[in-house]
Formats: sequence, structure tokens, C-alpha cells
Amino acid sequence: MDFISAEKPTLMFSTMFRLLALGLGALAAQGLFAGPVLAGSDDPDLIFRKSTTFKLLTPNDKLATYAIDDPLVEGVACYYTTPEKGGIAGAFGVAEEVSDVSLACRQYGPIKFKDKFEQGDVVFRERRSLIFKRMQIVRGCDAKRNVLVYMVYSDKLVEGSPKNSTSTVPVMPWGAAADAPKCGDFLKG
Repeated sequence: MDFISAEKPTLMFSTMFRLLALGLGALAAQGLFAGPVLAGSDDPDLIFRKSTTFKLLTPNDKLATYAIDDPLVEGVACYYTTPEKGGIAGAFGVAEEVSDVSLACRQYGPIKFKDKFEQGDVVFRERRSLIFKRMQIVRGCDAKRNVLVYMVYSDKLVEGSPKNSTSTVPVMPWGAAADAPKCGDFLKG
């Protein structure tokens, strides 16, 4: 009977590490770890980035501001600023990003609802780590005041985060239009 020598476990762990790396690489290539997932089809538009921490040989930590159009409500855009980690983990896209995200949504044209929606429907979703963490922008309607309400937050598989931000968009007439649609008319249920 052959017992495991001191060299065989090292070889076994090396082989297991290679297989794990190949598996993760294959999943990444298939898009499982893809970043943004918009309820529509467009990726967020990068407005600008600003470095916050200098790193000599790897990418800097940054704040990045992005814009998305609400895929269901024409005439509304949301801007969010999120930290992006630099360093080696950030360069390879495996860093877990922090939950600090700010949000501002605005009416930029006449508002038109494309379909009915539920309170808390996801407008935009983006992964903030390889597997377990994601950031979401959700939409609601304050029917009494005719105001769209947007909230950004992050969650994890096991626990959520209390960090969040809220922005509102009063549904107003645009240009020569006399009336504005009522967001409450487009709520499901």
C-alpha cells in the first residue's frame, strides 16, 4: 500500500488551484460575473472618473459617475456615483466594492410611461463583487403627490447593507403640454 508522501499533497493542491482558476475563468468568459444588468438593454454611460487614492504600479481608487435612462419611464435619467477600487484586485475585476453609492434622478424631457410597473421594480442592477454583492436602483410612485421615487441600495447573499440613497422626480408638464401623466395610473394592482 502506497502512503501519500510530502510531495503529493503539494502537487494535489497545485492541481486543484489550477482547476479552480480555469473554472472561474470559464465562468467569467461566459459572462456569469458580468457587471451591469439594466432592465432595458443599455449599459450605463460613464460621465467622468476622479482618482481618490494614488497607487504607484496599479490602478488608482476612483469615484465614477454614471447615467442611466429609466427603461420604462421616458424622460427620466438617474445619475449615480460609485467608488471603484484600484490595486491588483481592482485591476483584475475581483475586488469587492463598498456599498457607498449616491443617486440623483431628474426629468430631462416629457415624461411618458411605456408600461405599468410595481412599487420597487428594479431599474438597474450591477454586481459589486464576484458573486455575492450587487447594487440596485429601484423605482416607486408616490401617487398622492405624483412623484417618482428612486432608491439605490446594495445587498449581499447573506446580509444587506443599510447604506442607501433616495431621489425623487416630480412628474411635471414639459414645454407647452398642459397636463402631465399620473404615475399612479401606471401602477400594477
